[in-house]
Amino acid sequence: MKAFLLRLFHNKYFYTILVFVVWMVFFDQNKFHNQQRLHESLTRLEQQKSFFNREIEQNKKFSEAMSTDTALLEKFAREKYLMKRDNEDIYLVVKEKQNKP
Repeated sequence: MKAFLLRLFHNKYFYTILVFVVWMVFFDQNKFHNQQRLHESLTRLEQQKSFFNREIEQNKKFSEAMSTDTALLEKFAREKYLMKRDNEDIYLVVKEKQNKP
């Protein structure tokens, strides 16, 4: 083992590779830490992209359903915007928050 280490330390390629690794880890613009941070950022952005693509698909389906189904449109307007017919009264029931000691 000792002979191997002595041969390794006398090898010019060992020092070349060592200098290259040190340069890439600490001094280069594309150092390992930056690459890790960029990879995490890319992963987060890809997750957001897939989330928003799913949301867009759901909204397209909902918009299609709203444009074709009048009963669904009426239900949505009544629930979301509290719309009513002329001969109806609307009562809002608001639940109070309970304070627990």
